[in-house]
Amino acid sequence: MRASAELYRKEPEYMSINRKELTEIAALAKLKIADDAMDEIANSMNDIKAMIDQMDEVTAKGVEPMSHPMDMRQVLRQDKVTETGHQAELLALSAQADETHYLVPKVIE
Repeated sequence: MRASAELYRKEPEYMSINRKELTEIAALAKLKIADDAMDEIANSMNDIKAMIDQMDEVTAKGVEPMSHPMDMRQVLRQDKVTETGHQAELLALSAQADETHYLVPKVIE
């Protein structure tokens, strides 16, 4: 058993997952689980179930749902054009350009 899971593991008050049930779950999920990994995976799934059971015991009445643990606001600017008319200046920076397009050498024959 992993050390972190020991904090959450308590005597199971629920039906634990055994090898037979794990085999059925794996078949439904179309997973192949090696026989030597069955016990470890079953123990991991039981640890997860124990953590979920522990979270179910917490009373959350009166606690408003939140999207982020910090009270943050997204400040948005107004959507308006701030810069215009730089086409001629930008085309002048190019090695070759006509009045409205950059000209590049042909790459594909």
